[in-house]
Amino acid sequence: MTETKTPKYKRIVLKISGEALKNNKTGNPFDPEILNNLAQQMKTLQDLKVQVCLVVGGGNIFRGLAGAKNNGTDRTTGDNMGMLATTINALAIMDCLEKNGIDVRVQTAIPMDKIAEPFILRRALRHLEKGRVVIFAAGTGNPFCTTDYAAALRANEVHADIIFKATKVDGIYTADPMKDSTATRYESLTYEEALMQHLGVMDATAFALCQENKMPILVFSMNEKDSIERAILGDPSVGTIVK
Repeated sequence: MTETKTPKYKRIVLKISGEALKNNKTGNPFDPEILNNLAQQMKTLQDLKVQVCLVVGGGNIFRGLAGAKNNGTDRTTGDNMGMLATTINALAIMDCLEKNGIDVRVQTAIPMDKIAEPFILRRALRHLEKGRVVIFAAGTGNPFCTTDYAAALRANEVHADIIFKATKVDGIYTADPMKDSTATRYESLTYEEALMQHLGVMDATAFALCQENKMPILVFSMNEKDSIERAILGDPSVGTIVK
């Protein structure tokens, strides 16, 4: 008899950094293997009838704050460039998902009607109800707002059950596990504990929005095998949940 898998969460916002898409060996902003792995995990979620929104960063192409510091770019201009970078990433993910048979829509916070839909909440909800993956690009459409904040905002707008934040490490640790071999992973934290210990789960405004609206955040590594599926099914060994 085939085991029936029951997802713990029905609607999620998956936040992916732009750096997570990058091929670190070649320096190419996109790694086909990473994109295909993401597509396979999205396919699994669709089979489980989980509704998925993606929010992607643009750091593999251009990061607004870094541009302002390193290149002398005006912060507003830099952030606008960063929002365009997130749209490039969204289109790359869309193309890969479609090639893997996944129905997907890209919605941008800045109107770009030749290449994507504008962000319209009711339309996004209809897409989710029809089983489509929705990718939110261009952040919130405003400078001085991170993609972390965009993920928190969209998660609350679409009434997601949780934010999945994909990072380079498999959760939140007592110290940097890359530098401290004694660092241990938290299985769960409260918002207050994360703040008091300065763990930097998200930027302050994004974290405050999640805390105010009781939106849980799961920090995990997308590079682990089947990590998204295991997290959806409620496996406590995957990542750290802040709630």
